[in-house]
Amino acid sequence: MADDVTPATRWVASSALTRYRLAPNPGPMSLDGTNSYVIARPGSTSVVVVDPGPLDDKHLAELAATGRVELVILTHHHVDHTEAAEEFHRMTGAPVRARDAALCLSADPLDDGERIDAAGVRIEVLATPGHTADSVSLLLPDDGEHGSVLTGDTILGRGTTVLAFPDGRLGDYLDSLRRLEALGPATVLPAHGPVLPDLSAIARAYAAHRGERLDQVRAALERLGPDAAVADVTDAVYTDIDPSVRRAAETSVAAQLDYLRGWA
Repeated sequence: MADDVTPATRWVASSALTRYRLAPNPGPMSLDGTNSYVIARPGSTSVVVVDPGPLDDKHLAELAATGRVELVILTHHHVDHTEAAEEFHRMTGAPVRARDAALCLSADPLDDGERIDAAGVRIEVLATPGHTADSVSLLLPDDGEHGSVLTGDTILGRGTTVLAFPDGRLGDYLDSLRRLEALGPATVLPAHGPVLPDLSAIARAYAAHRGERLDQVRAALERLGPDAAVADVTDAVYTDIDPSVRRAAETSVAAQLDYLRGWA
């Protein structure tokens, strides 16, 4: 499904059971901005909001106006997803749930494999660590022919995600990609970038990309020596990197070095 953002409202109809509002926080890491999802069965007077995003009055007011907010879910702790959580909780009274108990408001942490029934929709919680330790994805098995998955930052609509090492780790991430691949051709509802078809194919492509990067890091270590510094390996692997994403590249390289050295 094409992501045609209505300029006046920034809303996108993303699937049969979801839509999102594009938050006004574009940047090198957030792409066009954070996709703040609203989940509800058609005709439902209540909604679930996922990742309310930045503290922006208009953005939050638009989300709150979609219906009675029954629940707020955070896919992980990064500020572009969570900054507005406390204010949105104050505005709506809705409980806020996340994998990390420190982010929860008037609610318990999310459990891996938990089923949530809210706004007329069945939501299944999948722990998908790797981008961060607390990352979750949300499976909506009844959303269209193959279901859909809100992937947070585990899979993006454009490009590939950063491993926020040491919180995020490559071994966990590869396990998460295998778990997502097993879900088949579900629609991908990412927290940044456009909606994508066929989760299984995209998860395989992401895993292949990580394998290629690992090969590049191995080759760099052969040239630079096994104890090469993160910065030097980053220079060797990312030869023409934009300074705005240099730090992100270094954290991903650090995660790959940790993974390789753990197997050495």
